Amino acid sequence: MEQHNNMIVALDIGTSKVVALVGEVGSDGTIEVVGIGSHPSRGMKKGVVINIESTVLSIQRAVEEAELMAGCKIHSVTVGIAGSHINSMNSHGIVAIHDREVVEQDLDRVIDAARAVAIPADQKILHILPQEYVIDNEEGIKEPLGMSGVRLEAKVHLVTCAVNAAQNIEKCVQRCGLEVDSMVLEQVASSYAVLTDDEKELGVCMVDIGGGTTDIAIFTGGSIRHTAVIPIAGDQVTSDIAMALRTPTAHAEELKVKYACALAQLASTEDIVKVPSIGDRPPRDLSCQALAEVVEPRYDELFSLVQAELRRSGFEDLVAAGIVLTGGTARMEGAVDLAEEIFHMPVRLAKPQGVKGLEDILHSSIYATSVGLLLFAEKELPANGGKQRGIRPSTQSKVRQRVRSKIGQLQQKPAGPSALSKIKGWFQDNF
Repeated sequence: MEQHNNMIVALDIGTSKVVALVGEVGSDGTIEVVGIGSHPSRGMKKGVVINIESTVLSIQRAVEEAELMAGCKIHSVTVGIAGSHINSMNSHGIVAIHDREVVEQDLDRVIDAARAVAIPADQKILHILPQEYVIDNEEGIKEPLGMSGVRLEAKVHLVTCAVNAAQNIEKCVQRCGLEVDSMVLEQVASSYAVLTDDEKELGVCMVDIGGGTTDIAIFTGGSIRHTAVIPIAGDQVTSDIAMALRTPTAHAEELKVKYACALAQLASTEDIVKVPSIGDRPPRDLSCQALAEVVEPRYDELFSLVQAELRRSGFEDLVAAGIVLTGGTARMEGAVDLAEEIFHMPVRLAKPQGVKGLEDILHSSIYATSVGLLLFAEKELPANGGKQRGIRPSTQSKVRQRVRSKIGQLQQKPAGPSALSKIKGWFQDNF
């Protein structure tokens, strides 16, 4: 592996699946995905860990698959976090500028001033996202470094999360023998992968509908203004199908993915699907329209909740670029049409952009958060290009390390004729 390349690893621990992506960052800053691992998620509900053992197992499986494909050893990851425990607020800080010119220390001080807000004891700050800076009443400054002035003001978006929820995710990752490089709010990560700069500038509301949570992020003027999490998503749709049609959850999930439609008027009455029954009863026939009539009210409720959140934030009239849907649950036929009916603004289904390699797999809204985490990690990479993050390029160095330590141990013991045979025996046992 060339020295100027960096390796980064994204781990998206979702309610329905765990995805591990290994990306190689070229010297020009482009990311090529060289490994992907995915495994159904067990042990997560509404974005929060409910069973550590099951979550650890799912992470291990996904990471092993990604390691095998990329041909390397993963040791640290960038992890996504979601759930209804996420809170956000806008804050601002003001400081005096030393020497009448903005330097790095002034930026650090003004960000520190902005984060000085009262936060409940069970919450911690996850992100401090700068929106814009003001120098001596000059607003809308994005890059204040080197500018002259007396007074510096920063407007920031603070995201907080429950300490316990973050610790549980961290614990699961560490149990797999991995380190956490950084923890990222999932909708912030998704926005890196699916939103264009024009949309962020004009004003856009991104809605990431996953398995357990629906994540909302609102951008205007090129910066993030509001984030929210709604604990209703694909799992509720599956549960509705299972309850209404009296079918096991696994079959309900299959019916949802293959045949469901979010808008009943788009579904056909002629198309008949077989609905498995519980126990040894024979399967029943059901039209696709009847299935759509079960699904539509839940999507209607979900989009109405998103609209209520958009109104509450006060940005409803400022999102000129409309709504961007992403996430696995947004892929359902008719979801975009129903959203347009409810929001009365343009709606598009977004697929992740910005990475090379495995496009045929990754070009799906399912992987929006995973790709976004890679892009986020690349932005946060240290300046020294030679440093490897996330990956040990090969297992050879690990083996060498183990050999050296073993020889060191043996050398410390009194030298005898058996030392060489011990080393030989150890090689035979391990290789």
